[in-house]
Amino acid sequence: MRTFDLAPLYRSTVGFDRLFSLLDQATGLDATPGYPPYNIERTGEDAYRISVAVAGFSEPELSIEAKESTLVIRGDKREKTEDKKAEVLHQGIAARAFERRFQLADHVEVRGASLEHGLLHVDLVRQIPEAKKPRQIPIGDGKTSKAEVIEAKAA
Repeated sequence: MRTFDLAPLYRSTVGFDRLFSLLDQATGLDATPGYPPYNIERTGEDAYRISVAVAGFSEPELSIEAKESTLVIRGDKREKTEDKKAEVLHQGIAARAFERRFQLADHVEVRGASLEHGLLHVDLVRQIPEAKKPRQIPIGDGKTSKAEVIEAKAA
């Protein structure tokens, strides 16, 4: 039997969680994150939060860009120009540049971002326009008057 790896789609989309949860349950696939590690959380019915582990990065070294239906988070670690006094014997903390892209569903907007305790939090919300929301259509009783025809008189 063929298996399809949906992990790249599941890892980089926001707002499609119901669809991908169903597909994951059906296929039994799990997503494995890369660098930097991150979480995608649902914080409300139409609210989401992406948390990216950016230990060692400061605010000026991070950038967040939302364009059309793509959210791009970049980190560019700047080299210290100071003279290093200590020699690094083991470097286990990755300080390399990264770019992480997330595909956003229709009507998902970035509300804000914050950096705290080495985690970059990006808050998202889905705002469906009134014209796209479902609406109730009243059913008439059939006794309402039909459209009247107005005749125009010749001048």
